[in-house]
Amino acid sequence: MNTLALADPRAELEIVGGKGESLARLARARLPVPAGFHVTTGAYRDFVSRHGLSEAILSGDAGEIQALFAGREIPPEIAEDILAAYATLGEDAAVAVRSSATAEDLPGMSFAGQQDSYLNIRGAAQVLDAVKRCWASLWTDRAIAYRDRHDIPRDQVAIAVVVQELVPADAAGVLFTEDRVSPHDRLTINAAWGLGEAVVGGLVTPDTITIDRAGLTVVEERIASKAVMTVRTQDGTREEPVPPARRDEPVLTSAQATRLAELGLAIEELYGRAMDIEWALHDGRPHILQARPITGQREVWNDSLKGDYLWTNGNLGEAIPSVMTPCTWSLVQAFISEIMIVGDLGGHPICGNIGGRVYMNMSLTASLGRALGMTKKIKDAQEPVYGRLPEGVQTPLLPMSRWQTLRAARPMLGGRREIQKLVERIPEYIADAPRRTEELRAMIAESDDLVALWQSEIEPRFDECNRMLAAAARQDAGSLVYLGARLTKLVGEADATVLMSGIQARDGRLESLGPLLGLARLKRGEISREEYVRRYGHRCPDEFEVSAARPVEDPAWIDEQLAGLTVDPTALLERQEAASAAAWRRFRERHPRQAEKFRRQIDRWEAIVRSREETRSEMMRGFWMVRDFVLRAGEVSGQGDDLFFLTIEEILGVLRGWNRPLSYVARRRATYELYQALPPYPGVIRGRFDPERWAADPHRRGDVFDAEATAAPPSQTISGFPGAAGVVEGTARVLASVAEGDRLGEGEILVTTVTNVGWTLLFPRAAAVVTDVGAPLSHAAIVARELGIPAVVGTRNATMLVRDGDRIRVDGSKGSVEVIGESARALVLS
Repeated sequence: MNTLALADPRAELEIVGGKGESLARLARARLPVPAGFHVTTGAYRDFVSRHGLSEAILSGDAGEIQALFAGREIPPEIAEDILAAYATLGEDAAVAVRSSATAEDLPGMSFAGQQDSYLNIRGAAQVLDAVKRCWASLWTDRAIAYRDRHDIPRDQVAIAVVVQELVPADAAGVLFTEDRVSPHDRLTINAAWGLGEAVVGGLVTPDTITIDRAGLTVVEERIASKAVMTVRTQDGTREEPVPPARRDEPVLTSAQATRLAELGLAIEELYGRAMDIEWALHDGRPHILQARPITGQREVWNDSLKGDYLWTNGNLGEAIPSVMTPCTWSLVQAFISEIMIVGDLGGHPICGNIGGRVYMNMSLTASLGRALGMTKKIKDAQEPVYGRLPEGVQTPLLPMSRWQTLRAARPMLGGRREIQKLVERIPEYIADAPRRTEELRAMIAESDDLVALWQSEIEPRFDECNRMLAAAARQDAGSLVYLGARLTKLVGEADATVLMSGIQARDGRLESLGPLLGLARLKRGEISREEYVRRYGHRCPDEFEVSAARPVEDPAWIDEQLAGLTVDPTALLERQEAASAAAWRRFRERHPRQAEKFRRQIDRWEAIVRSREETRSEMMRGFWMVRDFVLRAGEVSGQGDDLFFLTIEEILGVLRGWNRPLSYVARRRATYELYQALPPYPGVIRGRFDPERWAADPHRRGDVFDAEATAAPPSQTISGFPGAAGVVEGTARVLASVAEGDRLGEGEILVTTVTNVGWTLLFPRAAAVVTDVGAPLSHAAIVARELGIPAVVGTRNATMLVRDGDRIRVDGSKGSVEVIGESARALVLS
């Protein structure tokens, strides 16, 4: 039995391989599968046996095996059966010849792409040659290595071949009946012009259509600029440019997308599981080319694939420095929808998840600035918050006209009156927030109906926390951005720094310094342990991540903190207050009229900063409250910490008795662990970014990734924003995380990627602070300024160029860092 009809009931795995078995099932279900036939595994085994290749296959390397196949002819009776089956498709029909191994497209392993396929094959000679090449592809280096990793012995695999009419595709792509990134009540279609190889091979960014499974309606459509397509030629296929007029056109109509979705759900029902389906469209009619179970052990969390955008993790990366669990990302999205002045614009995201880390889309704000005629103003306003772009990196604009941008943004702009109402409520909200949060945490602990509690109490409170921070952050935001620059012009960088510090922290109300100053007061016996826990027990380096324990959950936390406080910050504050008083005297003497004007503005600036930081602290209580809710949901459902790998909506679904989301946990956990194992990604990303490929590149840059290769070569100098004035020389201590804080000796210079409130206790020990990520309004700059510690922030490359133990010079006034002596380890390594 050398061949079988495509729908033959005997077409089972051991006879026609995984791909063949799947296509046979589709054909028997009368789904629109191109006509064709199978060349069975029996034909392959007969070829191997007649030519005595078994021993060579078991012991030879890939090159030797390939040569043996190439040098042998297909036995006449096998060739006759193949050509007889081919004749049923029409004289010299154009066909696709695809490998179908017995260890392929199985429920536990995909093996997709491990064997070869050949398109646009015509005539007897080409068909026989393609079949033989498919057989040989079972023994490529790639295929052998893949099977070895899955412990599949060589003598247990065989290969069949599927020969089908080649659909002269006008368009093609892939359909996933389970959206691996968005909520799982949706399916996703990727579509591009021409044959599907451009999509499957990653040669083109396809259109992405997201469809609601229940209503079969298009809920989101992202139209890509499709520069390349795969087309048929006399000799096979080739890639050629898409005509300019079609590049930005949608590939599918809504009706075509809906029809594909219907077919996808029918195939899912046939298999009883989520499916990955390759399809083609010709003359408006869909054809199913292949269907396999979605078996990948990981998901893809990568919004950089959605378009050509410029992403930055400045500011957001400081607040959320680690890889997020799916639960946290769903909460962060709710937070972002409140905190950002604008949301997604015309389907383009304002913020994205790239390899589990949060980034802001600068292309969106740049496009909005262009549409409003405020390009320079928005750029100047963003730089102190998000930092400067690396030299040469361009910000691509959204593929939207000015009119389209304004129309999409109009509903988001404005709202000053609503913000002012919330601002007026901030003092009352701050005063009552700790009590209210404790009440809700107690209700969570006692509740047996968590869904009702979420809807009536927890979600409204969480939303309120986010809205109050949004109001605090937006009130007179311009004063935060421009005041320092204007002051520097009058009195210089050094005096401007001290004039804007030394007052906010006197009463301990600046929340960035709160954990530090409170600990010092506790050590002096001025407050109780209970009071310290009540005020600061929820603050930590990874406080947005709801799967991370809060400090108060660790009984040894306070004692460890007290042991680590080796320098009392009081002396630093007193020194900075004296410097501030002296700077004010000089200012009044030189510019008496300007001094009082600026004093009022600085008072206003301080009030805004305090308000923002206090509401930020209470918002983190809100995340702590939600953490309690998820932990309690894990107890009630019996699912434990698995729930952190579901979105908050999916968790509510599980509580209602919907168990399907639990099937996502294993691969999401694997995805999370993979991304968590990679080094922190570049602070600036342009275009499509693959975290795994970047991490594996020995020449990777930690400051920027630019898919368009316009970024200037890596700088060998270190410069950034002046965070706090002063010049210091000392030993650099390069820390990857705050957990390494005990390595920072008193008087050493802290060098790290980014800091946040969880790092504050280390600052008094440091002679200076240097960060890769940051800007004048970042945590490191504000806290260093308050304590009078020289700082340079937002260097992008300090951790790339400074080695642990190097002797460096930090000039906080100029924003420069210089390596003046290499560490002993660096000298040995060189």
